[in-house]
Amino acid sequence: MSDTRERELLVWATTESLRQFPTACPAERLAVVSGDASFRRYFRLTFSPADAQPEGNSAQPKALIAVDSPPATEDNSAFVHLATELIAAGVRAPKVLAVEYAQGFMLLEDFGDRMLLPALKAAGEEGALVLYFPAFDALLALQAGLNAESLPAFDKPKLLSEMRLFTEWFCGGLLSLELDAGAREVVESTFDFLADAALTQPQCAVHRDYHSRNLMLLDDGELGVIDFQDAVRGAYTYDLVSLLRDCYICWPRALVEEWSRLFYERRADASLAVSQRGYAAFRRDFDLMGLQRHLKVMGIFSRLHLRDNKSAYLADIPLVMDYFLSVARLHPELKEMVVLFENAVLPRAEKQLHALGSDASGT
Repeated sequence: MSDTRERELLVWATTESLRQFPTACPAERLAVVSGDASFRRYFRLTFSPADAQPEGNSAQPKALIAVDSPPATEDNSAFVHLATELIAAGVRAPKVLAVEYAQGFMLLEDFGDRMLLPALKAAGEEGALVLYFPAFDALLALQAGLNAESLPAFDKPKLLSEMRLFTEWFCGGLLSLELDAGAREVVESTFDFLADAALTQPQCAVHRDYHSRNLMLLDDGELGVIDFQDAVRGAYTYDLVSLLRDCYICWPRALVEEWSRLFYERRADASLAVSQRGYAAFRRDFDLMGLQRHLKVMGIFSRLHLRDNKSAYLADIPLVMDYFLSVARLHPELKEMVVLFENAVLPRAEKQLHALGSDASGT
């Protein structure tokens, strides 16, 4: 094992798995599944087939997921609570089989490795909607089933602090671009406008990272939802724009509008506030919420490279920049920000990303 925490996690996960499946035969090593954009790490603890055991337990899974989730940086109680609430709401979240809060260890149901993203790429424009329908179903269940009032508010200070990651980590950190007083005024005015726009939208439970890498295709045909521990009470369009203007796959604007309308119609049927707001307002809400998220994401992807040595995300920044510019150009209130981005940010970003080995023309 590569470090002490991994060894401790193996001992704990083995003990807990045998407590629940006494006839299991756990592997002697953990297999790395992934890290994510936080400090959590995921490992797979595999078992010998149940039918190979003299008194095999037919309910024994093939594997479980052992999570190293340091309590100093990760809110594990929120994860456990939300997993329970999501399952009760009809969302297929992984069951938490055991948790050790002091150490920051969890043992979860294994959802496998089949993310929605490769399936979408394989399906293409003609087949993607079939895959998105279960994602719509899960999102509707999440919005209807979670008690939004019990979640932290995605308030203006939080919205602004997220967008300021763009200034600090993308412009200042990755691009070494110092914005003068006039440019900073334009940027802060944009942040303020987008934060206010988000707060005027109908509020509901928000997953906050609802995209094709956090949706899993399960062996039983259902769609699994992961990485939900940062859920908040926020704008009704946030998760939908995360899904359809995904930072890891891009669709033609006409298709995104068609698919988003299908979701809107179902959401409006279930919510008087959404229905009264109307479809024209929804389209604007969807656009502006996406702009807030994509400013944040440019900052986060830059920080992952600069601070956390996770440089693979650099390859996704060009798509995020394209999302931001293509949508911002449609809204006159953002004219000054578009000019600033086109003249100062974009040329520097293309040069820097190219130097770092990323294709600045797209992903």
